[in-house]
Amino acid sequence: MELSDLLCKIGLDSAKVLVLRHRPPERELRRVFPWLAFERPEVFNSYQQIQNPRVENQIQKAKIVASFIGHTPGLAFFVGLYEVRGYKTVSHEQLLRMPAQKELLKLGMGSVGDRESQCFFDLELLKHYADWRGKLIVRWPPPGIAWARWAQDNAFPIHAILDEPIFDGKLPDWRSLVFTWAELAVMPTKWQAILAQTRGIYYIFDEQDGKGYVGSACGADNILGRWLNYSKSGHGGNKRLRKCDPGNLRFSILEVVPSDMESKEVIGREVMWKVRLHTRKFGLNEN
Repeated sequence: MELSDLLCKIGLDSAKVLVLRHRPPERELRRVFPWLAFERPEVFNSYQQIQNPRVENQIQKAKIVASFIGHTPGLAFFVGLYEVRGYKTVSHEQLLRMPAQKELLKLGMGSVGDRESQCFFDLELLKHYADWRGKLIVRWPPPGIAWARWAQDNAFPIHAILDEPIFDGKLPDWRSLVFTWAELAVMPTKWQAILAQTRGIYYIFDEQDGKGYVGSACGADNILGRWLNYSKSGHGGNKRLRKCDPGNLRFSILEVVPSDMESKEVIGREVMWKVRLHTRKFGLNEN
């Protein structure tokens, strides 16, 4: 079975379907791009609403955009089918004022467009195959650099249909977790649920000046609550962190503690980490 068979089943003319395989060149944006498809679909859509001149011409001729993410070489993971409802011409300054474009820049996108003016497409997400978002995987014909293809002229064999979406999969081991400030607001809901139950000692590192901050999280806040507080304010109320650019902060976990550990003992372990990492004298901790 191929993608064209799925399109035919819902009455779509594959000659009018443009298939896009998104893979941002920026490493930071590429890491969170699948999260956006689930957690912030309006930001994901804003990314594909502007294109280079060649793809602009193709979308203008299309009725439907079949959107995929190139998460793995040779494969493409389904995001959704979008109806092309038209477009408007916008200036570079107008793009810079769009909230979704601003967020993409915070998440690592290199620039907002590259021309004085360009097309901004009105792409409306359709309900067809919505349950297969992140589950449907097709094989992408080489070369991978040709990321915009007409469905009628290319074969996209179905590689797999997963039971669970890949975009918000299992949370990696806490020892390997490192988030930017912008990523805290878009991490997968499943990950948030786990971190909301996780107590422990966390570390905030400022890449600009090489200094760190140690904090503890227990009780109602836990790790997620504390981190989201920083995500909203950029500093969490700490005087030294106020002087840091939030975009340079990196969040990680130093230690996970049992859920029944007394708050006094958790704070004691926080103090131990401050001493070991010298964050009072040489870092961002005030006490």
